Amino acid sequence: MDVNPRVDSEIGRLREVIVHRPGQEVERLTPLNHTELLFDDLMDPGRARAEHDQFVEVMEGEGIEVHKLRTLLSQTLHHEQARQAVLDRTLNERRLGPVLTPALREWTADLSADRLTAMCVDGLTVDEWKSVSPVRSLVTRTLEDEDFLIRPLPNHLFTRDASAWIHGGVAVNSMSRLARERESLHYSVIYQYHPRFAPWDFHWWSRGTSGAIRSAEGGDALVVGDGIGVFGVSERTTPQGVERLAVKMFEAGHAHTVLAVVLPHVRTFMHLDTVLTQVDRDAFLLYPRLGDVRTMTLRPGPDGGAPIVEDMHYDLRRALEVLMGRSLRFISPDGTFSDVDREQWNDGFNALAIAPGKVITYDRSPLCNAALRRAGIDVIEIQGAELGRGRGGPRCMSCPVVRDPVDQD
Repeated sequence: MDVNPRVDSEIGRLREVIVHRPGQEVERLTPLNHTELLFDDLMDPGRARAEHDQFVEVMEGEGIEVHKLRTLLSQTLHHEQARQAVLDRTLNERRLGPVLTPALREWTADLSADRLTAMCVDGLTVDEWKSVSPVRSLVTRTLEDEDFLIRPLPNHLFTRDASAWIHGGVAVNSMSRLARERESLHYSVIYQYHPRFAPWDFHWWSRGTSGAIRSAEGGDALVVGDGIGVFGVSERTTPQGVERLAVKMFEAGHAHTVLAVVLPHVRTFMHLDTVLTQVDRDAFLLYPRLGDVRTMTLRPGPDGGAPIVEDMHYDLRRALEVLMGRSLRFISPDGTFSDVDREQWNDGFNALAIAPGKVITYDRSPLCNAALRRAGIDVIEIQGAELGRGRGGPRCMSCPVVRDPVDQD
């Protein structure tokens, strides 16, 4: 689409989105490394790709333009400055030592953009390096052949986290886990150099380089509109990260209030969108066993000073109603404690709104889907038995780039 990237809500009709089809990087997951790479189990790669293809087909059938991350990155790496930026951050002495780094840089100099993209996303093992170069170092000699010189990035599947378009700008996020650190680099060069994004004028709320202490991930960001942002303070997003984003948006005049929702710092609730997603103008899908969580507001300080932070002393439901200025519906499934907890673990609350009152969900959350339909929400189910093994649903697997204003629907 020949329009400025912009996302002013969670529910405006989705026009353009970035996704990542599982590739060789998920084939690198093993019983020994899947936990380190943040997956709870091993995927069946073929079935995961088939499920993802269905996800893309559904969106394209709804008239949504779908960008593939691997394609965007490969096209971007034809630009010499983008290529050098990626190589500088991927192949350097801090990561690989002074013996191996020059040899790797020499080898990659002749790689095509497609092959360089494959190395960046799929990773590089010691054995693969031995097959293309005689250069050995202390690093390679102290690793096993199956160990990685460059880690694969299977979590690229969840395109929401490393990059989030919020109002008239983009947050390329500092990731909290080392296994995901390089994802931000790829988005940064895409938005800076790819012809879809480079010509447009947009704000950079963050560039993904501030480190884990100020981490903020897109799964914790809800854009509810009218200058209000909702951010989870979670296992993956720090208070410092939320404050940094709030200050940037306040300074640009793109937000007047940020609601911080303090979640339990556990993997079950790793992001806000594992327990709360907006599905219509007045409706949210909410995990009913979240319990009491602290809610605080950040607002611009006087004369451009530090933001004012205040406790709301409301539960999450009431805090959202007060800030949004209207009564809201909170949709939750019926069932036993164990039923509801299983739905939450299976990404049942991670719905992707593609228009007001119309969402995509996994088929493995029947109780949530039934509750949504009873509330009048149009639900499109996709298969997710394999995709969900990385702990993420349709919202996690999508990075909206363009949404219509809500009043156009």
